[in-house]
Amino acid sequence: MLLIDLLPLVVGAAVLPLWIIAALLLLRSEGGVLKAAAFAAGAMTVRVSQGILFGYVFDTAADASGDRSKFITSTLLVVVGILLSIAAFRTWRKEANPNAPPPKWMATLSGLPSPKAFGIGALLMAISIKQWVFTLAAIAVVYEAKLGLKGSILAYLAFVLAAQSLVLAPTIACVVAPDRSANLLEVIQSRLERHSRVITTAVSLIFGIWFLGKGITGLIG
Repeated sequence: MLLIDLLPLVVGAAVLPLWIIAALLLLRSEGGVLKAAAFAAGAMTVRVSQGILFGYVFDTAADASGDRSKFITSTLLVVVGILLSIAAFRTWRKEANPNAPPPKWMATLSGLPSPKAFGIGALLMAISIKQWVFTLAAIAVVYEAKLGLKGSILAYLAFVLAAQSLVLAPTIACVVAPDRSANLLEVIQSRLERHSRVITTAVSLIFGIWFLGKGITGLIG
C-alpha cells in the first residue's frame, strides 16, 4: 500500500523537465559527471532536511491533537492537488516561443564548478513549489503508514533516491558508457527542451487531479 501511494509522488517529482535538463547540461560540460552528481546531492540534501524537519512537525502535531494523521495527510493531498491543477492551467496558458533564447541560468550552468552545482541543486529544491508539494505529500504518506522510526526513515530515503532517479540515471550512464551515452543525452536534452511545456502541463494536471481525488476521498471516507 505504501509503495502504491508513493509511486505517483516519485513519478511526479522525477519527470519534471527542469531537473533533467539541468543534469544533462552539466553532464555535457567538462568534468560533467562530478558536477551532475554534486547537483543531485545538493537536491537530495535539502529533501532529506525537509524530511527531518517536517517529520518532526507531523509527529508533534499528532501528539498535540491525537492520532489525526489520516486527516492531515488527506488535507495536504487536497492542497497539493489544487496547487498542481493551478500550475497546469498557468503553464498551459503561457505561450511557448520556440525561437526564444535559453534562460540565463541554462546558459551559465555548464560553467559552474562542482561546489556551485551542489548549491544550485540545493537552491532549486528549496524554492521549487512543485518539489515542495511532492515532498510534503511523501512525508505525510510515510508518516501515515506507521512503520516505526527505522522503517519510516528507510521508506523516505527510498523516495528521495527514486525522486532523483532521472537525474542520477544519465550520470551513471556517463560513468559506465561515456562514448555511447553522449549522443543519446544530446537527443534527450533537445526533445525535453522542445516539449518541456507540454510535459510540465501534463504532469501537473494528471497528478493534480489524482491528489485532489485521493485527498477528498480520505476526508469523506
